Amino acid sequence: MERRQFLAASAAVGLAALDLTDAEAVTRRVSKGGPVRVGQGEVTAIRTMTRTLGDAASELGGGHARHLAVRYLTVDVERWLDGRFTEAVGRELFAATSQLVHLIGWMARDEGNQGLAQRYHVHSYKLADEAGENELAATALRGLADQAIDLGHIPTAVRIAEACAERGRKLNNPKALAYYRNTHARAAATDGDSITASKLLRSAQSAIENAPALPGESWASHYSHGRWAHESGMIHAKLNDLPAAEEHLHLALDIHGLDRKRTRAIVLADLGHVQLKRGNDTQALATWNAFLDCAEGVQSVRIDDGISNIQARLPLVKDTASAQQLGERIAARTRSAA
Repeated sequence: MERRQFLAASAAVGLAALDLTDAEAVTRRVSKGGPVRVGQGEVTAIRTMTRTLGDAASELGGGHARHLAVRYLTVDVERWLDGRFTEAVGRELFAATSQLVHLIGWMARDEGNQGLAQRYHVHSYKLADEAGENELAATALRGLADQAIDLGHIPTAVRIAEACAERGRKLNNPKALAYYRNTHARAAATDGDSITASKLLRSAQSAIENAPALPGESWASHYSHGRWAHESGMIHAKLNDLPAAEEHLHLALDIHGLDRKRTRAIVLADLGHVQLKRGNDTQALATWNAFLDCAEGVQSVRIDDGISNIQARLPLVKDTASAQQLGERIAARTRSAA
């Protein structure tokens, strides 16, 4: 989807389209369900498949498994949504489906299909709202806000980020609170509101410091200390606090660790940019070479963007011989991918 198309679409979701949820959908389906009886086993199956597909996408990028996730949604899960179930099971079924749909939206966005990603995130929000799941609804809003930031629609991003933070305000999950507050902080920083961004950064740090290390069951509960450190680092960079940015990016890589190839590669690309801005050309080149090592085999628009950003900055590097070698390595990767 082109940027101007997204702008028109984001005006629709900010936030009018999100208010069109059907709070009685679960109850109505209880009394008018189809022939397939659905129980806790089907709900568990959806959660297991979402976790498995999500692990693969985190490692290798959204381009690897989205068609599998879509097929599972349209062939199996859709049949269960039209089936017979109790109200309690129905709410869990809608919640589990919301997570799967959110994952598909994330995969589509990671492939570069922004319009499709947006539609999935909106659908995820509606399913979560129908299930009465504030955390899942806030997470869907978080996806929409983050997408709007990346595409440059900052006023829309701020409005949706505020709605995300408001939706998650009463949750007692510290990882979820850190997740939403950092999203709001990123939107505020991009909007030039450094006071609000700094306040939210401190609040997110306070939340993550009280969070357990192990992931929980929900999507937001997988917001790790490493992801918090990465996102916080990039917000500090946006606020032009480059020492704090580099400190947080090293924290993400060296202390908290990031065991997914895709995620680690993205952090390395960002770290190299910060190092270059600080005048550490040699370190930046070494970091970008490590990025290319880590990005091997990953299919993600974030990786492609990282390579394009490095290429644009190589002429600024003083160490021309090493920069040329890195440029030749990128060129060879591009030729092999063609």
